[in-house]
Amino acid sequence: MLGWDSRAVHAGREDLAGLGVHAIPLDMSTTAPLADVATGGEAYELMATGGVPAPGQTTVYQRLWNPTVARFEDGVSTLEGSAASVSFATGMAALAAVLLAAVAGGKPHVVAVRPLYGGSDHVLATGLLGTRVTFVHPGGVRAALRPDTGLVIAETPANPDLRLLDIKSLVSEADGVPVMIDNTFATPVLQRPLELGAALVLHSATKFLGGHGDAMGGVVATDTEWAVRLRQVRAITGGLLTPWPAYLLHRGLATLPVRVRAQQESAHKVAVALASHEAVARVLYPGLAECDPLGLVGTQMSGPGSMLSFEVDTAEHAEAIPSRVRMMTHAVSLGGVDTLIQHPAGLTHRPVAAAAKPHATMLRVSIGLEDPEDIVADLAQAIEAVC
Repeated sequence: MLGWDSRAVHAGREDLAGLGVHAIPLDMSTTAPLADVATGGEAYELMATGGVPAPGQTTVYQRLWNPTVARFEDGVSTLEGSAASVSFATGMAALAAVLLAAVAGGKPHVVAVRPLYGGSDHVLATGLLGTRVTFVHPGGVRAALRPDTGLVIAETPANPDLRLLDIKSLVSEADGVPVMIDNTFATPVLQRPLELGAALVLHSATKFLGGHGDAMGGVVATDTEWAVRLRQVRAITGGLLTPWPAYLLHRGLATLPVRVRAQQESAHKVAVALASHEAVARVLYPGLAECDPLGLVGTQMSGPGSMLSFEVDTAEHAEAIPSRVRMMTHAVSLGGVDTLIQHPAGLTHRPVAAAAKPHATMLRVSIGLEDPEDIVADLAQAIEAVC
């Protein structure tokens, strides 16, 4: 088997030499020619119900299937070790499809382990997609299960406090109920939840998988049965990933391991520097021993990643610091080549219920590929200008 970096470079590209091309093909067609009504209709029904076209079979319409999108999905499956992957327009579209599939299967109850990304928490809390949710903290899953529980959902590392969760223990607690892990922060470079018993792995591909802040997408890596259900939801609702962002996201997979490792190395240096700053009350980073009480870095995860959060003395100071950075960018999102800073309580987690909202004194930083010394210096001058 190829080494990890080699797999990332070649994932979803294995047949290119045979096609006589070197770069990923980009097929922008919105529709495909049909030989006749019978074969076209047969292909349409196959894909509209979650199937995949056979070689040489018409793909009918881009909402049902696209070869460029399918290549990206194959690449993700290679990295996550899944039988299949299904991609969507955004990470939230991917989550919505998982929830709709659970509801359609007659299991509308979801047990969600907080903390979660603000958008995920919000859509579950509203019940907008027909789900009923019980929010719990780690260790509370088994007691929350019901006969109609169709999913257990969790993130690790969690957004935004970087809390780590033992996936094997969670799967055991779920007692046979499918577990979905949001693996956006860790990426398959650092953590592969399917190997630990999870049934579904979700990524906001907009983040690390793409890595350059210029393409949106979401993807779920899973088994064949779930993939059929998710493709059917995608075909019916139209929440598809389109070819151009799929091309960009697939291109990002090739450099994913290099970026993740470099960003992780810088993040550790930034975390250590922040921990020694007199105006910083607390640093939340899995690479610090006090933030990994279960010892999951080095066992479940191969490294702590490049996301960190820190707290200062007051909410007013926390809200002011992002506007004082010079090199970094004050913006939501994460996982790109440049460093971003944002205030979760006031932005991405603003719709979250008060009891689950992050501390207003917390700031979240996505470490990019700049020199770590420059990141530290920029953070220091912004903190010192305010605190």
